[in-house]
Amino acid sequence: MAESREALFTEYKIDSTKPVPFHTQVYQALENIISTSLQPGDQLPGEPRLCDLFGVSRTVIRQALDQLLRDGLIVRIMGKGTFVAEPKINEALIGRLTGFHENMVEQGYTPVSRVLQQKIIPASTKVARNLNLAVNTAVIAIERLRFVKGIPIQLVTSYLPYALCEPVLQADFTQQSLYGYLREICHLRIASGKRMIEAVLATEEEAALLAISPGAPLILIDSVSFLENGTALEYFHAVHRSDRARFEVNLLRV
Repeated sequence: MAESREALFTEYKIDSTKPVPFHTQVYQALENIISTSLQPGDQLPGEPRLCDLFGVSRTVIRQALDQLLRDGLIVRIMGKGTFVAEPKINEALIGRLTGFHENMVEQGYTPVSRVLQQKIIPASTKVARNLNLAVNTAVIAIERLRFVKGIPIQLVTSYLPYALCEPVLQADFTQQSLYGYLREICHLRIASGKRMIEAVLATEEEAALLAISPGAPLILIDSVSFLENGTALEYFHAVHRSDRARFEVNLLRV
């Protein structure tokens, strides 16, 4: 790191008279430096140098860095060092029925999808149950790898009843919203839905597509969306990179 950048760290001094733990003071200093003076991808000094700059032990530095890592403010790259993390992308989880594409566009991003498959398949037991169909009923399966700023963020497979939305089979979803297409071309408007979220570990196939390590943490969302008459229109199964995405939940007091 350039000397001019290291000078940012010398502006902060640990105050032993404060009732605030040293690692918390270091964390607060680093958090402020990252938010005001550094850019994503900038490298932080190594642990020994941070010890010198703050005048504290390596244990204190590690505690502060561990907290920054948990907060998603830094990333560690084996053999290279510690770097300022890219800010996480916000997604709406509950309270809004926008899709990934619409959600990203609202935030000023230009999402792009790589369509891995788009075909008719017989509904499995799980798909049939979620769409309230008989097993083996024809459904359209669309598997997409979604990118934001060139980074793979989400791997999602959507299932839709073929009888309701046959045109979807031929549509190009590399740069358009599935929900928008259903609304504008198929005249099908989603009115309600339910979404379930859990933490899972990346399989080898998911890891390869999402450019992460096998076993890395992912956010899994299962979702079913319904028309106004209660007909199930879409079931999707999606995994999101937990290092690049976070979910906002809007709450109302009833």
